[in-house]
Amino acid sequence: MTHSDGRSAAEAVVARLASLRQHQQDGKRSPHKPLLALLALGRLANQGTSSMRWSDVEGELADLIAQFGRPSRTGRRQSAAYPFTRLRADGVWLLDREVPMDNVGPLDEAPVTGRLEPSLERELKAPGALEKAARLLVESQFPPTVAPDVLQAVGLDPQVILTTGAAPGTTAGRQRSAVWRSAVLQAWDNRCAFCGFDGRLGHAPVGLEAAHVRWFNFDGPDTLDNGLALCSLHHKLLDRGAMGLDDSYAIVVSDRFSAGDGIGRLVYDLHGNSLRPRPGTVLPSSAHVSWHRTEVFQGAPLSA
Repeated sequence: MTHSDGRSAAEAVVARLASLRQHQQDGKRSPHKPLLALLALGRLANQGTSSMRWSDVEGELADLIAQFGRPSRTGRRQSAAYPFTRLRADGVWLLDREVPMDNVGPLDEAPVTGRLEPSLERELKAPGALEKAARLLVESQFPPTVAPDVLQAVGLDPQVILTTGAAPGTTAGRQRSAVWRSAVLQAWDNRCAFCGFDGRLGHAPVGLEAAHVRWFNFDGPDTLDNGLALCSLHHKLLDRGAMGLDDSYAIVVSDRFSAGDGIGRLVYDLHGNSLRPRPGTVLPSSAHVSWHRTEVFQGAPLSA
């Protein structure tokens, strides 16, 4: 199917959902609406309809927001009511009963069902359209370490979604630096800045990644003062908000992180350790560290 302006159905769908990305203001994360849209895409892919009743989905939506949203003191049900009622304003979501914005009470009074706008839902059934739309949404809101977790949580296959659609390496029109990764690893002596892991396979580092402190898709620059060399595990924990840095560049572990008697408890031992860069290595800027603490880090640091 081709639209009058020459766009394919898949391109038209992506254009309609692209407006959800505008809810990034002054670097603040607000993924509530995109998470609901992704949940609806998962429903559509698995059940053939995006329709979902508030009473059935509120817990799942609240869990998604708690796991992948920015830290917030808003109650779980209230945080879920926000996108369920407000996504209507974007022209892609309908409710079968009129309710006020944001209020949980009216949602509880009588059954309320939400769904993607019918013409959008039809367009999403065109080959490749749903996959491209899901990739657009998840990559606009989350870094590559977190995007697969989000897709899995909403019932979509990360391997399928993340190999469909937009060219890798671009985010909202920005192109990632081709040399930033190697520059960051070199600046940190090809060692994890948190645990010191420096594994190699032959002459090449293995299991080491360049991590943005301020996420690239939230205006985080490809500069040395926004990068840390981290092993794959600690990169993931940084981006999920389980680990971070304080103002003195000591490593902090979230009080929401937990581990049993296994190797995971070694993460606790890193709490309070100072970064130990080689002489001359640029530390992350205080502005980027502050952004991570406000927008990503979960809970509070462990007690000393």
